[in-house]
Amino acid sequence: MAIETLRSNKLRSFLTIIGVVVGVITVMLISSIISGIQLAVEQQVKSFGTRSIFVYKMDMGIRFGRPSREERMRPNLTLEDAIALRSLSELETAVPRLDVSSGRFGNATVVSAGGKQSTSINLMGTLPEIEAAGTEEIVDGRWFTQSENDNRKDVCVIGDFVKETFFPYTNPIGETIEINGRAFTVIGLLQKKEQFLGGGGGRGDQSNTIYMPFGSASRIKPNAEDIFIMAIAREGRLRQAQDQVEDLLRVRRHVSYGEKNNFALSTADSIIDQFQSITAGVALAMVVISSIGLLIGGIGVMNIMLVSVTERTREIGIRKALGAKQSDILLQFLIEAGTLTGFGGLVGLLIGWGLTQLISLVFPSYVPYWAPPAGFFASVLIGLFFGLFPAWKAARLDPIEALRYE
Repeated sequence: MAIETLRSNKLRSFLTIIGVVVGVITVMLISSIISGIQLAVEQQVKSFGTRSIFVYKMDMGIRFGRPSREERMRPNLTLEDAIALRSLSELETAVPRLDVSSGRFGNATVVSAGGKQSTSINLMGTLPEIEAAGTEEIVDGRWFTQSENDNRKDVCVIGDFVKETFFPYTNPIGETIEINGRAFTVIGLLQKKEQFLGGGGGRGDQSNTIYMPFGSASRIKPNAEDIFIMAIAREGRLRQAQDQVEDLLRVRRHVSYGEKNNFALSTADSIIDQFQSITAGVALAMVVISSIGLLIGGIGVMNIMLVSVTERTREIGIRKALGAKQSDILLQFLIEAGTLTGFGGLVGLLIGWGLTQLISLVFPSYVPYWAPPAGFFASVLIGLFFGLFPAWKAARLDPIEALRYE
């Protein structure tokens, strides 16, 4: 009977659940976008290895605003720091990276080949030990050798996006790329990496990278202030390795007992945890905002159910006169309210799922397994909660007064 009543008032029922539909769509979109970004960040960070320890002079992770004056005044990390770290028993290796994407005076480094040029490529100077770090994989050619690094040979290993930009139809091995006017011979090609946040070609794309010997990079940027060190801990010894790295760097950088480190240490897990703490707060705020739609839908359900009780007063009186109990009337109206908002939840889920598929074409979007059932049950509960008062009012109608109602 409850469902038949809803079917006989299709337009009114549909207008009533619009708020629920919008609320469910919003919750689903927010959860899918946040989950998608979180998954993309985890994959991006973990691509550097779960045993990696990142060392930089400034604090790492997600931040808002510019580095503090204290961070900017810290002494730079050096090649010697990376070499010293290799002596630690809990480390497999330590690899420095010198960012030469911009020159010594801050101007962007120009990369050109085959009549094309770009200033948005990640240019990194490093040592041959990067091969042992396991964060990059060669699919063609080789890494440069220690001799090539010591002799500052102009050779390089390029990412897949660089290959597609400058050598889309040819094998890049043996070809020449000019970096700030210097001719570098391509000796290796890296495996393609997943892009972050859908975009490609910018410096956020890990495949848009060129590695060169540290010695060659230091000629492009002699002051070498942008050194970043990646240390690889032995299996199962990440915490111990992190302690050793911190102790050694404090000694080398003359940090007194009790003073704050003048460098930053981080791991993949710590960066992910920081990001998750931020997204959790954002998700909570957005869910609260999107819940306004569900609240409006619930109020609409209560309003229409109160109108329905008034319109069907005589019907309720007849049912009671025929022996219906208060619980029967209460259950009938609760079923109507729950069915109404549950249907709205299903419509919202279907529309929301379709929108997430469209969003996933240009942006990370991942629908967590809990989102669809949570959205459906939330919509049903909204109906039961806001339908309780109208149902209670209907159940308590006096049958004699109800039969007299016109």
